[in-house]
This record gives sequence, C-alpha cells and structure tokens, in this order.
Amino acid sequence: MLSRRMSRKMLITAGASLAVAGLLAGCTTGTDDSGTTNEGSTVEGNEAVGDEITIGFSGPAADHGWLGAINSAALAEAAKYEDINLIVAEGTNDANLQISQVETFINDGVDAIVLLPTDGAALTQVAIQAMEAGIPVINVDREFSSTFAARVTILGDNYGMGVSAGTYICEQLGDNPDAVIAEIAGIDSLPLTQDRSRGFADALDDCGLSVTNRVAAEFTVQSGEAVTSQLLSAAPKIDAIWNHDDDQGLGVLAAIAAAGRDEFFMVGGAGSANAMRDIESDTGVLKATVIYPSTQAADGIRLARLVVQEKSMSDLVEVEVPSRIVLNAPVVTKDNVAKYIGSAFES
Repeated sequence: MLSRRMSRKMLITAGASLAVAGLLAGCTTGTDDSGTTNEGSTVEGNEAVGDEITIGFSGPAADHGWLGAINSAALAEAAKYEDINLIVAEGTNDANLQISQVETFINDGVDAIVLLPTDGAALTQVAIQAMEAGIPVINVDREFSSTFAARVTILGDNYGMGVSAGTYICEQLGDNPDAVIAEIAGIDSLPLTQDRSRGFADALDDCGLSVTNRVAAEFTVQSGEAVTSQLLSAAPKIDAIWNHDDDQGLGVLAAIAAAGRDEFFMVGGAGSANAMRDIESDTGVLKATVIYPSTQAADGIRLARLVVQEKSMSDLVEVEVPSRIVLNAPVVTKDNVAKYIGSAFES
C-alpha cells in the first residue's frame, strides 16, 4: 500500500495542463523509465478490467435538474466498470458537511476522490489534505482556489457559454445597432454567473451590441418566473433574451406566456431536454440553448480510473491524463438539436 501511495503522489505532481474536449480512454506511444519506446495504453487496454479501485464521490444536493443529471451520470458511468467500487456521499449544500465527507474518504483510504464542491474555496483545504495523503482528487465544475488541491480539474466553459450565446445573438441581430438585449442571469455572487455574463458582454461588444436590461434569478423555476415578470414590465420592447439556465427557464417561459409577449427570441443555457424539445418544435420564443455539460462528474469518474490505474487518454501523444480539461459550450438550434437531445437532462 505504501509503495502504491508513493507512486500516486509522484503521479499527482506530474500532470500536464491542457484544455480538451474528447474521448477519455486510450493513449498513443510513449517511453518508459528505461528509455525504451513502448506502445502505451490502447483504447481496448483502458477498457479492459484492471485492478479494483475505490472512488469516493461527493457533490451538492440534487435540487436542480442539472445537478440531478450530474449525479445520475456519475453513478451510471461507474457501473460500466467492474473494477470500480464507488462510494457515494449524500448530496449536500453544506460545505462543512461536505468537508467531513471528504475527511471520511481520506480516513477510509480510497484510491481517488471525485468532488463537485458546493463551494470551491471552502473545500480547497480538505482537497489538499487528500492530495497530500496520496489520493488524487478530480475537481468537477466548481474550481478550487489552489492548483495543489486537484490532480485533474474538469470544467464546463462558463465564459464560453456567454460567448456562444452572445455570438448567436450577434448573428441574428448584428445589423441592428439599436437592438434591445436582455439578460436573465443566475446567482450573481457565484463566479460561474460572473464568467457567463462577462463572456456574453464581450461577444456582444464585438458586433456593437450590449445588454440593455439585466436581472438575476436563483436557478429555480420560481425565481425565474418572478424576475422575468419584473423584466418584462420594465422593458416594453425586447429583441433578444439570454437566460443563463434552462431549469429556471421553465419559470422564464411561464412569465413570458403570462405576459403575452413574443416580439423577441430567447436563448437558453445548460441544455435541458425540455428546452431542446421546445427548440425542435420551433413554435415559441425559445430558439436556441447553450450546452453546459452534465457529463462532468461522469467524466471525472472515468478520469479517476485512468489516473489511479496509470493510464491516459486517446488521441493525445501525452502519456499522462491532463491536469485541466474544459468542455465545449456549443449552441443548440433546430438545425442540430438531434445531435444533442439524446444526452440532455430533464428539468
């Protein structure tokens, strides 16, 4: 056990930094410690049953469609591998409780921890403790405040979401410099919301547009409906709306229907199945949504397995799993919805 832990500690400090969106199994050729070239891992080799490993998984309470999808996808991914023993902590929005969950994983000597922190900064120190104990931590979605807290960080692209939404709106309205653009954000105190708004503003600026009316909700149906009612009352004419989150979007659309407004088009965020069905039907104001992948924890499970079993990823010359992976934020419209709807989550 000691030699394996020492090997893991060496592995933890050796990751390469790279933003990629791709397959999470397999490898290309590499060189071993003796200096001889070897074939490295293959897709088939990575999928083959290896030494059994125990992964601890902790995430926030699934009180939101996207978070529910995060959890269920992680469990489903672990179930695909008979060499994974997954220990799942109860979902919580209490940072102190989540810290104690990670401490339990450390005391139990798990082989890896996949952690979607309820608060990245608050969980940083306990994640560092896990890393110092030789347990690689896979940080999902909400980033720690220290690079020493994770072997791998896998993120959705919040800034990129804003850029994608703004670019789509520019494509529709860029020839109208007087277009009225509204934004319905999530929780303004969260860095992810700030990043989304910053990306949106930057993309709009490139085509000479800007946000005219902005409100912030709380990622819930009720808050989405309430703030949208306020927005519509304050803005008698709107050309486009970007709503950051498809879960709160149910309330947003309810408020729009109640107000009888349809002079604008709307872009959603996260990529829920119900939003995609609305886009596919093309009968309402919702014309697009920007994906924020709900596969992040599932990807984290697979990456944890690769790291512990000293394997790497396909389509990379690098023989280590990258230390940082940022997933893409594509725009879904009626023209490409069939490509994405099969993996979408239900709000």
